[in-house]
Amino acid sequence: MADITARLGWRHLRAAPTAHVRCHRRGRLVHDGPGLSFWFRALTAALSEVPVDDRELAVSFHARTSDFQDVGVQATVTYRIHDPATAAARLDFSIDPDTGAWRGAPLEQIATLLTESAQQHALDVLARTTLASALADGVATVRERVGGGLAAEPRLPATGIEVVAVRVVAIRPEPEVERALRTPAREQIQQEADRATYERRAVAVERERAIAENELASKIELARREEQLVEQSGINARRRAEESAAADAVRADAEASRTVRLARAEAEAAERIGAARAEAQAAWLRVHSAADPATLHALAVTRLAENLPRIDSLTLSPDVVTGLLAKLGAAPAGGAAGAEGAGGGPAAGARP
Repeated sequence: MADITARLGWRHLRAAPTAHVRCHRRGRLVHDGPGLSFWFRALTAALSEVPVDDRELAVSFHARTSDFQDVGVQATVTYRIHDPATAAARLDFSIDPDTGAWRGAPLEQIATLLTESAQQHALDVLARTTLASALADGVATVRERVGGGLAAEPRLPATGIEVVAVRVVAIRPEPEVERALRTPAREQIQQEADRATYERRAVAVERERAIAENELASKIELARREEQLVEQSGINARRRAEESAAADAVRADAEASRTVRLARAEAEAAERIGAARAEAQAAWLRVHSAADPATLHALAVTRLAENLPRIDSLTLSPDVVTGLLAKLGAAPAGGAAGAEGAGGGPAAGARP
C-alpha cells in the first residue's frame, strides 16, 4: 500500500519499489512506474497501484479419484504480474487518494482465478487415477498437469499474470480411508517387530544354552583335571615316600658301615694300645729285675711318696705323742736324739 500524506490541499504519494503506480490526470497518464514519489491533487488524479513482486497463493481443495475416493489436495502457486498496465486495465487496482488503500479486491480476484484454474486441472487428472496411484505418484502428476495447464491458460496472459512455479504439498485421503490404508502396513510392521522379537529371544535362549553348555563343559574339565591332580598327587606322595625310604635305607647303611668301621678301628686301636702297654710293662719288669734291692726300695718309696695325699696341717694329740715317745725311747740313742729333735719340731707346730 502506498504511503500518502496531505499538505495544504496537495497529496504526496511514495510507493514501494515492488509496487507499480499509474497516475492519470484528466484522462492522461502522467506518472507510470515502480517506486514513484510525486505530488498530486486528489480531485483531479486517478491512482492505481499494481504489485509486481512474486506472490504465494495457497490452494486447498477436495477431489475424487477414479475409484470414488475423496482426497484432499494442498498446493502452492507462485505468480507475479508481469504487465502492470494490462492488469490495471483488466482488474481494479485503483487506490484511495487519501488513504492509499485499494478500493476493490484485485488480489482476491487473481486468487480465485488461479485457484479455479488449478483445481480444474487437478480434478481432471485425479478423476482418471486410482487412489493408490494418486497416493503413490499423484503429487508429481498433479504438479505437472497443473503447471502445464496454468501456463496454457489464455486468460492469465490476457490479465498480465505470469505463473512462476507450482508446488503440490500433499494429497491425502479421508481419515477413515487413511487409517484403513495404514492398517496393512502397520500389521506388517508389527509382524516384522514380533518376528524380530522372537528371533532376538531365540538368539538369547541359544546363547544362554551355549553359555550353560560351556559352563558344564568347564565344570567337567575342571573335575577331570582335579582327578588328574589327585592321582598325580598320590603318585608324587608315593614317590616321595619311596625316595624317603630309600634315602633312610642309604643313611642307615652308611651309619652301620661307619659304626662297623669305627668299632673295627677302636678294636685295632685297643689291641695296639694293649700290646704297647704289655710291651712297656715287660720292659719295665726287665729293667727292675736287673736292678739291686736298694734301688728298688728307693723307687718304691718315691712312688709311694708321689701317691700320698697332700697334708696341709697335722694335729697330734697327747696320746699319739706319748705313744710315739715310748716307741722312740726304745730306739737307739742316736735314733732317740734324732727322734727327739724331730718330735720337738712337730710338737712345736702342733695345735693343742
